[in-house]
Amino acid sequence: MNKFINHIQLGYLGLLPFLACVGWPLLVGSNNFNMQFFTFYSIAILAFMSGNLWHAGQQSYRDAIKAILPILPLGFLAFLPQHITLAWLAVSFWLVLLIEKTSPQWQSYHADYQKMRFVLTSVVFVCHILVIGISLYPN
Repeated sequence: MNKFINHIQLGYLGLLPFLACVGWPLLVGSNNFNMQFFTFYSIAILAFMSGNLWHAGQQSYRDAIKAILPILPLGFLAFLPQHITLAWLAVSFWLVLLIEKTSPQWQSYHADYQKMRFVLTSVVFVCHILVIGISLYPN
């Protein structure tokens, strides 16, 4: 199987935990574990995506700052209400995509990858909005 196709499949498989965390409360009701799992998974994926922006030796200091910008406030978000943390994470996924799209490497990426990144970011954003709603109105 083509290595590129594997990357696309893995990208879409990464959505499953996000979708499960949205679907689970709809089936059995909201609980704190589900909200925490969603938040921690979101942080892990955001950190991974931000890390992919880091092209060691191929970027300027300014580009390096852009690569870590979305994850810098994560430590402070632990002290804020969960819906604010989730809102920051939702916006940060768009920020990572925007930074990636402005990089010189973006033009060399396959069109299917570019489409996948937009679809994944859109679905993850919607999942965050739904989970914010669930956190605000748990019953």
